Amino acid sequence: MKEVLKFLKSLARNNNREWFNDHKDEYLKVKAKIDELTNQLILAVASFDPEAKYLTPADCTYRIYRDTRFSTDKTPYKTHIGIFINPPYGKKVNRMGYYLHIEPGNCLLAAGTVCLPSKTVAAIRQSIYDNIEEYIDIVRNPEFVEAYPEVGENCLKTAPKGIPRDWEYIELVRPKDYVATHHVKDEELFSPDFIDEARRIFSLAKPFNDFVNLAIS
Repeated sequence: MKEVLKFLKSLARNNNREWFNDHKDEYLKVKAKIDELTNQLILAVASFDPEAKYLTPADCTYRIYRDTRFSTDKTPYKTHIGIFINPPYGKKVNRMGYYLHIEPGNCLLAAGTVCLPSKTVAAIRQSIYDNIEEYIDIVRNPEFVEAYPEVGENCLKTAPKGIPRDWEYIELVRPKDYVATHHVKDEELFSPDFIDEARRIFSLAKPFNDFVNLAIS
């Protein structure tokens, strides 16, 4: 993985088509390493979520090319690599899954998903409200908290519609993005135990993902 991080650092300094085309062979080697890593992670997730075994690296990885049509940032390439294992459908479905983000100085493992439709977020919040004891048992389980100290992103400042403002667990239904995050040091990616550790971290999030996926469905 050192070669992957080295390439991403160089790309961040030289985010233009000329440099990328000159280093296309280097990128293809990086892509091959990522595909191999993705296969290993798919098998790791399949060990506790069997539907993952039907996925391929193409189902779980993203293009390095940025869509700049509606962005003021016109740099053509992403300077990170994302792997999203979302059993059994792959990365394009609005369900909870398992994510590895590779970016120098900002690597992480995560469970959940982001950018869900507003109606879906409302259904998740209602499910949490209606089944708060079950949800509390999941997100405040000591092992889960140790692995995922951050749960929920892009939070409302007030109570969402339909939830009493004075509800004692109001902070649990404020997120717009239901994602649990575990930060990873760059050097941890080089460890021979990384896949086993990723399997452990991801497996702790399966009850969280299952709870939200049931609300989504």
